Amino acid sequence: MKYTIRLDGRHFDFKDLKTVMAKASPERSGDRLAGIAADTDLERVAAQMVLAEAPLTRFLEEPLIPYEIDEVTRLILDDFDDAAFTPIRHLSVGGLRDWLCPRPPTARPWPACAWASPRRWPRRSPSSCASKT
Repeated sequence: MKYTIRLDGRHFDFKDLKTVMAKASPERSGDRLAGIAADTDLERVAAQMVLAEAPLTRFLEEPLIPYEIDEVTRLILDDFDDAAFTPIRHLSVGGLRDWLCPRPPTARPWPACAWASPRRWPRRSPSSCASKT
């Protein structure tokens, strides 16, 4: 799969899913020191847009950490439940976000999801579903 996008008159080409994930993440000093952070805010937005279009199945086909060197990757892939994945297999990352956090047509972008309500789970409030004011 190609991870490319044209945005604001510039062409962005990310070599693999790992690069897309690194550059789509919010800037952190450790990522900057490791040389994996996006160079500009525009590159970060481009990576986020590419990530939103990536099919969920790519994470199974292209593990971020090689199977041979990572126990967690082996555990996930060895114990993967294909039947449980079937209902969402067709979704992209952005499609999964929309499926988990549906937006009513009249609501502001990303209203708080009912399942992530701070009243129900005070320790968990996914930032991707939090209301923006």
